[in-house]
Amino acid sequence: MTNIKKIAEYAGVSITTVSRVMNNHPYVSEEKRKSVLKTIEQLNYTRNINAIHLTKGKTHLIGVIIPYTNHPYYGAIIQGINKQANVLGYHIVIFQTQYEREKEIQALKMLQMKQLDGIIVCSRISEMKVLLEYHVYGPIILCEDTSQSEFSSISIDHYAAFSSALDYLVNKGYKKIGYSLGRKKSRNSSLRIKAFEDSMKKHHFISKEEWLFEGSYYIKDGERAFQEWVAMQDKPEAIIITNDDTAAGFIISAQKAGVKIPEDVAILGFNNDSISEMLDISTISLPLDSIGRMAVDLFEDPATIKHVKLGFSLITRKSV
Repeated sequence: MTNIKKIAEYAGVSITTVSRVMNNHPYVSEEKRKSVLKTIEQLNYTRNINAIHLTKGKTHLIGVIIPYTNHPYYGAIIQGINKQANVLGYHIVIFQTQYEREKEIQALKMLQMKQLDGIIVCSRISEMKVLLEYHVYGPIILCEDTSQSEFSSISIDHYAAFSSALDYLVNKGYKKIGYSLGRKKSRNSSLRIKAFEDSMKKHHFISKEEWLFEGSYYIKDGERAFQEWVAMQDKPEAIIITNDDTAAGFIISAQKAGVKIPEDVAILGFNNDSISEMLDISTISLPLDSIGRMAVDLFEDPATIKHVKLGFSLITRKSV
């Protein structure tokens, strides 16, 4: 195997000279530089990039843990991460986990082995104690609201955002309100559930278990939610659907069945994706691109723990 020592022997120079040429050091004569470069070409030498990373202590790689790559919510965050990573000279390595614990551990192991400079966790299945085991090996940035002081985080106040959506519907006169979630056990979902329960108590509204639609991610999930709604004897008159794709699936299915939106049922989405604008869906706009960009910014000062919260806004259209 070709190494620096062999290149030095063939080129008739010192190992130090070879190293200087490979690292573009200015204090090398042109004659020696040409000799080393010619020898490298002849021996078909490839640098051991892992060894270079270990020497310099940086890979300029950021691991990004996301459950799905084909979901607009995570796609928007990835777009923001990629933009800012390019600005700061990083590349990103995406780990699509589909909420499989082993795939998250794979990313954390790469941080442990110094193959990554740090990790951004967009959404996770692993417990916080698991992340703490790997935090010593490099910064781990969480895209969730957390009180854990060990991790920097960037998030939206999902309790406040969901409360805002509920207040809007209540002020519009709706009393029988349903809602959807992705994973019931996630941190963001727990905050939304708390906001819903608090609002129902505050206004003395009834709520039914079947008015919670779980597993809302894609358009097809909206079709399923609509069929569940149709089958109910006692239906909610308004539904908060926590992503615009699923809201779109519900509305398209309703239109096909002759159900009028918002006369028969009002729909309020989340994220303000392009599909919500196309279908005139009222929605809560979330700054997902900014979450991604600011998550990368948190790598610039890893010694300082920061918890950043971003705002949100209500976009009123025709589905309520």
